[in-house]
Amino acid sequence: MEELTKELAKRLMEIKGEARGTHFKNDSQFVLKEKGKEGLEMVERELEKLGYPIEYKKINQFAFYPIGLRVLSLLAIKKTFDWSDKKIEELCAYAMKVSLIIKLSIRHFFSVERVLNQAPRIWSKYFTVGRLKIEEHNLEKKYLILKIENFDLHPIYCCCLKGVLLELTKMIITPKKMTCEEIECSFRGGKGHRYLVKWQ
Repeated sequence: MEELTKELAKRLMEIKGEARGTHFKNDSQFVLKEKGKEGLEMVERELEKLGYPIEYKKINQFAFYPIGLRVLSLLAIKKTFDWSDKKIEELCAYAMKVSLIIKLSIRHFFSVERVLNQAPRIWSKYFTVGRLKIEEHNLEKKYLILKIENFDLHPIYCCCLKGVLLELTKMIITPKKMTCEEIECSFRGGKGHRYLVKWQ
């Protein structure tokens, strides 16, 4: 993965689009859980060095912020603690577990089919760019193929989305065992991001 530098930070901040503040709140909650207050302060110092400081406690979870700043938050966390891609997946999956918006949406729509149909609308509550599409689903054969379009931010988001989609599907289907694999990636020559979710 590309080294986190001021030049990369500047490029990321030029990406059009916004992400809701709840992403940053979830980042900070996960870091506090794993590394405590001192760990979160280390992340904030890393972001300050890059020229794009975040005071996580001042973030409004319902407001929108530059989407590049969300990517920087993840990259700063990864760099500060030398976390693996798997740990970033865990961080992003954690966000689904604590998201009130997601929990309310799933409870409101009751059935798996209705939740899947509403997935694109749920996406728009969190981002002003990109589109989530249920490309294929077969509940009998126990798999889903999800596609994320117009959302080429940085490879770290491939890990993040893997964690999000896996946890979200678990909340809908509640299987014994589930896997999620990115089967197409725009950073590896694909036309978008496609994920295959399978369960038992």
